[in-house]
Amino acid sequence: QLQASGGGLVQAGGSLRLSCAASGLAFDDYAIGWFRQAPGKEREGVSCIASSDLTTYYADSVKGRFTVSKDNAKMTVHLQMKGLKPEDTAIYYCAAPCTPDIAPMWPRFWGQGTLVTVSS
Repeated sequence: QLQASGGGLVQAGGSLRLSCAASGLAFDDYAIGWFRQAPGKEREGVSCIASSDLTTYYADSVKGRFTVSKDNAKMTVHLQMKGLKPEDTAIYYCAAPCTPDIAPMWPRFWGQGTLVTVSS
C-alpha cells in the first residue's frame, strides 16, 4: 500500500528526493511519516506530515536540511533531502499514520524501504 523510492548513492553535501506512493489507502485521512534504520541501529522517525492541515514535524537531526511535502491528488509524499551527511545513511521507509513525535511504534502501514547511502 506504500512504496518508497528514490534512494541511491550520493556524496556528502549532496541531495536526494525520496517519494512515497500510496495505493489502496484512504490517503487523505492519514498523516504520512518517514522513518529510517541504519545498520545496527534502531528505527527512528525522520518526518511526519499531517493529513489535513499539512503541518510538518522533523527530527532534530534533519531540521533545516529535509523537507516533506504531500500531494493528495497524486497520493504521493516526497522527502527532499539536502546537505546529506554520512550519518544519514540508512534504509528509509514511509509509513502511516505518524504522530507529531514521529515514534516508530505507531504506524500500521509500512512500505518497503529505499536505501540511501551517503559517502564521505
